[in-house]
Amino acid sequence: MIKKILVPQDGSAYGRSALDWSLWLSKKLGADLVGLHVVDIVALEGPFLHDISGSLGFEPFLNFSTRMREVLEEKGAAILKTFEETCEKAGVNKEIQMSVGVIAGEICEKAKVADLVVMGRRGLNAKFEYELQGSTTEAVLRKSPKPVLVVPETFTEPRNPLLAYDGSPNASRAMHSAAELSKTLGLPLTILTVSASEGETALLKDAEDYLKPYGINARFVGLTGDPPTSIERYYRENNHDLLFMGASHHSRIFEMVLGSTTEFVMRSVNGPFFLER
Repeated sequence: MIKKILVPQDGSAYGRSALDWSLWLSKKLGADLVGLHVVDIVALEGPFLHDISGSLGFEPFLNFSTRMREVLEEKGAAILKTFEETCEKAGVNKEIQMSVGVIAGEICEKAKVADLVVMGRRGLNAKFEYELQGSTTEAVLRKSPKPVLVVPETFTEPRNPLLAYDGSPNASRAMHSAAELSKTLGLPLTILTVSASEGETALLKDAEDYLKPYGINARFVGLTGDPPTSIERYYRENNHDLLFMGASHHSRIFEMVLGSTTEFVMRSVNGPFFLER
């Protein structure tokens, strides 16, 4: 079960939402929180800092990178202090960590000793990002060794979760997580399968057999059609507010490919989603 939650923090509204979600889960699950802030090495050592003095026609400021690191670390310390104070006020066990590196890589490295990563769909630069989720979040989804819960800008307690199940190993892991959380949180669970041909019932029967010992209020739905669009439409039309699914890749290069169904659903569903790899 989930007992340690990694919560990347960047000072954005999405980061605060990730903390709100993590606080809620912590109280329900008895989990500890780990607040992580990463000083972005790209901001310290990128070409911009090396080229700016020459392009502007003056001598290099040799101490610029050092001072930049100090400023970024001070900002990170302030962000983590807010994290600590918020956890203390909520009565939740916590620890804080700061590291320097490529943000997504550092998050995935720290995730090795956590049970779940909770992070915002987008980050501090959301207003400059035109895609539906930030590049850091997408990189973590592709490489994280542990499940990732991606959340929207504001926290709303979920009431109606949906599991998209296709029988794959990752979907089976997602079903386990969905069952554990639904039972602990006292939530119902809808299990949705989508097949290309009518009459496919084996997957739903497998899911029903697996979930029976959990004693949760489960509903099983089978649809025929295109999986990505069918999942998104069913989620939206039935007012679901949390989606569980497994990365649907079919390749050994899984760090580069999430799968067409996963990619489409992640970009189409506005609510929180829990992804297993």
